Amino acid sequence: MKYPSTLPVAQRLILERIVDSLSQDQRILAIGGSGSFASNSMDEYSDLDLVIVINPDNYDEVMQQRINILDTIEGKIAAFTGEHVGEPRLIISLFTPGLIHVDFKFVSLSDAAARVDDTQVIWERNGVLTEIYTNSTHHYPQPDIQWIEDRFWVWMHYATGKIARGEYFEALEFLSFLRFIVLSPLALKQHGLTPSGVRWIEKRLPEFSQQLKATVANVNRESLVSAYENVISIYLELRENEQVEINQQAQTLTLEYFKQKLTS
Repeated sequence: MKYPSTLPVAQRLILERIVDSLSQDQRILAIGGSGSFASNSMDEYSDLDLVIVINPDNYDEVMQQRINILDTIEGKIAAFTGEHVGEPRLIISLFTPGLIHVDFKFVSLSDAAARVDDTQVIWERNGVLTEIYTNSTHHYPQPDIQWIEDRFWVWMHYATGKIARGEYFEALEFLSFLRFIVLSPLALKQHGLTPSGVRWIEKRLPEFSQQLKATVANVNRESLVSAYENVISIYLELRENEQVEINQQAQTLTLEYFKQKLTS
């Protein structure tokens, strides 16, 4: 295939080495590139996000051997599985030269159609992956405002208790969760952009990123209370642009609880 014009030299050298090695394994049917490779938006810090497509008859075997398979690629210095990010099919790795981060997602050919971006075919046998991509579409998961609303006020009750109890680091970490799961995805969706957490939010929505700054806190009560007040304010503003069944009782009682415990 034609590589993206933004593919840096260091990443290209590693990619070519990976393709040369994995293409020798007859159980591997294709290799695709996703993420910034697929969108042609790479830079020197970009990962290589690779989809390794396996013959369904060999999938379980390859999954058991995938670390060993990657050991055969020259330059691999570290690799581990991705359960901590909810994706056990993933191997996260580093390669030299250049200390390039490479993610390998091993999928069965029967599951290859399910993808979140316009994954590009890098290498394949007999056009198998091109055929699948031609006859299917990618879909990035969108934030579900009703799912969020059904949880948001319970989340605020949880945060209130953490601050009131003095569990400031716990409350601080929860702010990051809310930015990643609620605020940024909703804002990106409403602007017609891929709702990928806080990735590049500074460039994609510079005005909104200024609002997000007000949700960044220090490890003290006053700063945390202010940050959560801003989380609530931003969420209510975003919610106005969505069709949602509001749990008014939960909202009213939680806001009263927040005021009573933290601002009175």
